[in-house]
Amino acid sequence: MSTQPTQAGLDAYWMPYSSNREFKANPRMITGAEGAYYMDDRGRRIFDGLSGLWTCGAGHNRTEISSAISKQLGELDYAPAFQFGHNKAFELAERLAAMAPGDLNRVFYVNSGSEAADTATKIARAYWRQSGQPNKTRLIGRAKGYHGASWGGISFGGIGNNRKLWGHALDADHIHHTWRPEQAFTQGSPEDGAERADELLDRIALHDASNIAAVIVEPFSGSAGVIIPPVGYLKRLREICTEHNILLIFDEVITGFGRAGATFGADAFDVVPDMICCAKQITNGVIPMGAVLIKDEIYRAFMEAGGAEHNIELPHGYTYSGHPVACAAALATLDLLERDQLIPRVAEMAPYFEQAIHSLKGLAHILDIRNYGFAAGLSIAHKDGDPAIRPYKIAMDLWEKGFYVRYGGDTLQLGLPFITESHEIDSLINAMGESIKNAE
Repeated sequence: MSTQPTQAGLDAYWMPYSSNREFKANPRMITGAEGAYYMDDRGRRIFDGLSGLWTCGAGHNRTEISSAISKQLGELDYAPAFQFGHNKAFELAERLAAMAPGDLNRVFYVNSGSEAADTATKIARAYWRQSGQPNKTRLIGRAKGYHGASWGGISFGGIGNNRKLWGHALDADHIHHTWRPEQAFTQGSPEDGAERADELLDRIALHDASNIAAVIVEPFSGSAGVIIPPVGYLKRLREICTEHNILLIFDEVITGFGRAGATFGADAFDVVPDMICCAKQITNGVIPMGAVLIKDEIYRAFMEAGGAEHNIELPHGYTYSGHPVACAAALATLDLLERDQLIPRVAEMAPYFEQAIHSLKGLAHILDIRNYGFAAGLSIAHKDGDPAIRPYKIAMDLWEKGFYVRYGGDTLQLGLPFITESHEIDSLINAMGESIKNAE
């Protein structure tokens, strides 16, 4: 069987978030995966420096997950989520509720991070209506925040290139991101800057808390180039939201289930939000799935305002919400993370990774390096006014060397598999150094 697509196939497939013309002129085809490595159509092993798309922390082709999927397919391939249930959905919900911080003990299933963010913000607005405060509809995101590609995600998300083509979407406001030039090359969280959360007070003064439903932020950003919050920043956001009766939503699609060296970013930064959005690592990337973890008080507001017992309390959901095969994959993934102690392993290995990635400081074109857990971002100098050309060329050179890293805007991004060994970190960093040195 050919590993190369036909020209008709290339013509037919409009690839997402991709430079279609560039790719189709020279396709980079992935044909297999095992552990921390991809295989390409030339038979080469490629180190997966982004865990897929921040998804496959436990490594690829884990038999524990594929066996659970196969078993589930032989028992129940699909069940309607509306008005009927299957045991795996409730088993997984119980598991997630036990893992979640604080009293986030209600679980709503979705199929992706985009749907998780949309669902959480819809629940936020509906919650205030059900609580007798229907004017609380405004959503506040953060510059450089990424919350998916849906209308909601591009509205309260804050990456300009993801917004400019579409025109006006949902009405949302933003606070600034936390990075400042004086923090360049900080290892982990900057010590100074928690007061930047007080900018939210300006938005409250502008809109009034009586009109604001929720603030949605990532504990640390991924798609914008791994921007780490200052010490105390997220706690200050929590304080302001609590004081002004505004819900706080953490988008943990990237940080959830181990990336930060803790089960959730909320745990890593010791802050309990009102809702958590998760996806990606929940099934190790094997089957599309996501979830919103919700504070008990929010759930109860819908139940109490639900009217007759046969009424639908929340008219929202998806055909594939809590899909039995996805639930089986998620349960197997959580078992694997626990059995192999992969989340503590990230915390244990993170200092080694931190020292390794920051050893690149001083190379030409590197303007900043940021890191937390098993995530890192490098800002690369623009060339002739083009922010993207150097990261693209560096990433392509690394692909030829046998390493996959993400490039986006003026950044390179790393999200290591949780199973990565120290010698693999060394090889990756050495290759990155060579490719950056060779960049014009």
